[in-house]
Amino acid sequence: MANKRDLKKDINYVLGDIIEVVYMKGLENPDKDSKEGEAIIDDAIASFDGFMARANQRNLENPKQHFKSIREDLQKTAETLVEKVNAL
Repeated sequence: MANKRDLKKDINYVLGDIIEVVYMKGLENPDKDSKEGEAIIDDAIASFDGFMARANQRNLENPKQHFKSIREDLQKTAETLVEKVNAL
């Protein structure tokens, strides 16, 4: 099983990469309205905060299941955000 540090790195990398892609799309298309991109970035930041709070929880009854559910939720959230980015 991966440790908590690796989970936190995965959260940071995945959501950070999505934010970076939104910024790159904004630079590639400066004439487009950036409000949609800003909304995606806000969602990614809010998701990051939520995942980190969940990852830092202590005194868990079943840590393995807890971290597995965080990884699954991260995957779903990333897929949703990528779909939004692709629609820009």
